[in-house]
Amino acid sequence: MSDKSASTNNPATGNPDTGKKSGAGKKKVSRTDQRRAARSFALQALYSWQLTANPINELEAQFRVDNDMRNSDISLFSELLRGVASRKTELDGTFEPFLDRMLDELDPIELTVLRIGSYELIERLDVPYRVAINESVELAKIFGATDSHRYVNGVLDKVAQRARMAEIREYREKKQR
Repeated sequence: MSDKSASTNNPATGNPDTGKKSGAGKKKVSRTDQRRAARSFALQALYSWQLTANPINELEAQFRVDNDMRNSDISLFSELLRGVASRKTELDGTFEPFLDRMLDELDPIELTVLRIGSYELIERLDVPYRVAINESVELAKIFGATDSHRYVNGVLDKVAQRARMAEIREYREKKQR
């Protein structure tokens, strides 16, 4: 039997299946995959919040009970959920100038992905800008409409140029050497 090491996503949740195992048949999940799963759960919870207006603390508790989050970065899930919800208006203002339509015309998934990506670009300086954008693009590919990932990429790239100008400049200078 061959060991497949390629990563795939569970289509129902978007959660990664790394194929890596440790110990008694348990999967060992990388830190990257834990963070990716947390973003996926955060997107789903924020989407639910957007549609239902249920309190964030109730949604967070519900998600922790209803989902197997053992392979997720729970603290990142909580930070994204609470941070995006509490700063929704500010985050919307960050990317709104780069939209080609009104905010209320955005697909709810695109809107939620843009909020998560903008939050990470502004607040999570420990996450490289390229990672923040790429993770949002991946969420849009899994949960969004056919080409929404392209739209998300274009908008977040412009947000990054404002929010992470020095980091982008440094990256480009290193790349030219």
